Amino acid sequence: MSDAASPELLHDLIAAALKAGADAAEAVTSERRSMSVGVRNGALEEVEREESRDLGLRVFVGQRQASVSASDLSEATRNRLVERVVAMAKLAPEDPFAMLAPQDRLNMGPHRDLDLYDATERSAAELEAAAAETESVALAIEGVVRSEGGYASTSSSEWRLVTSHGFDGRYQGSAYSLGVGVIAEKDGGMERGGESRTTRHFADLPDAATIGAEAGRRAVARTGPRKIASTTAPVIFENRVATQILSPLLGAISGPSIARGTSFLKDDLHKKLLPSGVSLIDDPFRPRGLGSTPFDDEGVTVEKQYIVDDGALMTWLLNSGSAKQLGLRSTGHASRGLAGPPGVSTHNLHLTAGLRDKAGLIGDAGTGLLVTSMFGPSLNGNTGDWSAGVSGFWFEDGEPAYPVSEVTVAGNLKALWARMVPGSDLEFRSAFNSPSLLFDAVAIAGK
Repeated sequence: MSDAASPELLHDLIAAALKAGADAAEAVTSERRSMSVGVRNGALEEVEREESRDLGLRVFVGQRQASVSASDLSEATRNRLVERVVAMAKLAPEDPFAMLAPQDRLNMGPHRDLDLYDATERSAAELEAAAAETESVALAIEGVVRSEGGYASTSSSEWRLVTSHGFDGRYQGSAYSLGVGVIAEKDGGMERGGESRTTRHFADLPDAATIGAEAGRRAVARTGPRKIASTTAPVIFENRVATQILSPLLGAISGPSIARGTSFLKDDLHKKLLPSGVSLIDDPFRPRGLGSTPFDDEGVTVEKQYIVDDGALMTWLLNSGSAKQLGLRSTGHASRGLAGPPGVSTHNLHLTAGLRDKAGLIGDAGTGLLVTSMFGPSLNGNTGDWSAGVSGFWFEDGEPAYPVSEVTVAGNLKALWARMVPGSDLEFRSAFNSPSLLFDAVAIAGK
């Protein structure tokens, strides 16, 4: 074990902070190793290697708090950090909700092994070969004319948290990534497409042929887009982008937003938000999950939770501070970096699947818009009014007709969510996953 992850180092740091005048303290270390290789047109374009060891310290003096971080872990630097952060805390404004997590909410261990770490090593040469093969496969797809570059990367990390009230926890994780972006051309018009994947274990990563072929296919399919007239029609958000119409829900139910009273969902706890039969589940214990964790970033016990159950909103997302402000208990959703107080974040989130695949949703809708990419979303956090620029495919009589671009879709999220129809094509590709989603009668702004 390196000095960066040494529990003795963190315990000594906390002891020094208490001796310097802090009433409570927590220390975190983050250790990361990564390598990424990029290629373009078969030639090596860049190699990046990172090895970092960083330290964060947060202290409390009464109801005042302050935090500092550093990448120099020498004894002299640690001594200066302690002196500085305690002095900062004594001058900080009082915060009645500043606190370590309640001791009875801590996951004191043993901590569950979630199979997040794979020791498989990948050399720069192996990464370059994988990136080059992925790019080569994509460029071989008919209609693809140019590469925007392929890449492959590998990384490993370790996170440790120690607090002055007895918590000591750590976990390791690894990640393997492969991707490529290409440009396809038709009748002088060019369109971008790409594909990438990231997994915890190397054996779970799709091969270069699969990723390259999908990148090329997606680019070619988008060529020759048309503009459409403004209308109201069914809209289907492909599973790859469907989480983007759901993600505003997470911000709107975060404890800090509810405590400030600025959320358009502040009055909707235990009310129907999604259709009956639809649930939104957060599972921190999914083996090899990209968002899996044995405890949250305050050391609080985590658990599988139904954020939305059978359509009804069941909980806010709370860290210890926002829970105290609302007179509730932390839900185990604290998220933090090395410095600053915790925010909130989910773990492995997914929307439950429906019965119809994407083709079935298109058939049910008849005529409408299939959204495959989205950009520039805009949200009024007080009302839930939402809009986004999108591109994708117009379909007619249940069949794809032609690609479209330069389109905006808009609506009130509460009204949209209440009538969405999930598809059956749920895939676990990231830390937040959704099947394709069908919405009837959506406002579409075109030419």
